Amino acid sequence: MTDHTDVTSGTDVVSGNGAPGGVPLAKFDDPHLQPYAKNARRAEMLIAALLLLGLAGFCAYGGLYWVGGQTQWEGVFGGVGFFAFGFGLSAWGKYLLPQGPFVEERHSLASTETEVEAMASAIEDRGKMVFYRRGFLGTILGAGAGVMGIVLAFPLLRSLGPPPRKTFDTTDWRAGSYLVDLDGNRIHKADLEVGGSLTVFPEGFAGSSASQTMLIRPGPTDVDIVTLPGRETWGPRGYLAYSKLCTHAGCPVGLYEEALQKLLCPCHQSLFNILTGANPVFGPAPRPLPQLPLMIDSAGFLVAQAGYDQPVGPGFWERS
Repeated sequence: MTDHTDVTSGTDVVSGNGAPGGVPLAKFDDPHLQPYAKNARRAEMLIAALLLLGLAGFCAYGGLYWVGGQTQWEGVFGGVGFFAFGFGLSAWGKYLLPQGPFVEERHSLASTETEVEAMASAIEDRGKMVFYRRGFLGTILGAGAGVMGIVLAFPLLRSLGPPPRKTFDTTDWRAGSYLVDLDGNRIHKADLEVGGSLTVFPEGFAGSSASQTMLIRPGPTDVDIVTLPGRETWGPRGYLAYSKLCTHAGCPVGLYEEALQKLLCPCHQSLFNILTGANPVFGPAPRPLPQLPLMIDSAGFLVAQAGYDQPVGPGFWERS
């Protein structure tokens, strides 16, 4: 369509396939309304696969989070969901939407009644052309967006539960609890050589995450932690026991450095001096590891004198 002025009469003359003085209506088969992809059907299938992959990623993330979660796999599933869904939307816009060029025809700025009616008709009948022609992709898009919205609400919904209150204050350790390894075998005073270490649990609760304890033997004789009054009998025959849960973020403090007499948390490199009550000497840990008081029974097996006298693991909002 072209627009020019008749210099002889001084009136506007409009040529094209629309009504005189009006804007021509677009048709589905107009070249500038065709998608960029040469094979639109194949592009649609590939984009559908990406959107479905994104949808599956969101579902997997939501399901894993709801049953308890595992941080690394949550990151994988969430990343796959956002990447595939975003890539699919970008590809949809590039390969399946009309590519133009779109040029606004020059005409009189004052719209006639016919033009107003034509525009209203175009919006009503043709404004949703892309979604009518790609209904399959639109369905997947809507499902993915809905699932993503629900999944993103999971952390909020699960965070609305009751606070832990006293549930972090106690473990399964009690006075008289025998120390056992992961297989449930009791620990004898001769089982560890000087410089050795072992993860132990209270008998009957082998594998309990909250009760896991680091048993260390820094020397052959009783360890008297003189800097902490009241703990003089807690280290019989050179044995010491500390909670394995780091007081910074709850990671397992499982590395014993015999030469330095230190326990190391490999997550954030907090370092604890075992001869001063596992006092933190380096790293972000804010407080010492709780110590388990030990004794040896008449048969030579290690037994807890009592449970931990303070909460184990990292600090939380109800802990002073």
